[in-house]
Amino acid sequence: MGYQSITVVGNVGKEPELRYTTNGTAVCTFSIAVNEKFGDSESVEWFTIVAWQKLAETLAEHVTKGKELLVVGRMKTRSWDKNDGSGKAYRTELIVRDFSFVGKKDAGGGGGDNDPDDLPFE
Repeated sequence: MGYQSITVVGNVGKEPELRYTTNGTAVCTFSIAVNEKFGDSESVEWFTIVAWQKLAETLAEHVTKGKELLVVGRMKTRSWDKNDGSGKAYRTELIVRDFSFVGKKDAGGGGGDNDPDDLPFE
């Protein structure tokens, strides 16, 4: 049996969308942009983030576009038949196991319990 753990730190790219399945399970989706710099070049990788149940409701309530988050989870690729009958469509998503706010409270809307300015020591 295997195990995977993916950790990303980046900025929320769009407002979280909270929905409920037909059986009442909460699901929250949003995107995170991870900027990486290699020498003089820079790139952005976008991750589709999906959270379920109470974690979905918590994220939808507290996360806004621009906040910096650390997200830990697992990658999952799902597929479905396209509406036009031309084959399958695929999407790879990071399924949230845990998250934490990072960054300063006044920077990009970030903040939270892990703000280093709130620590009683240096």
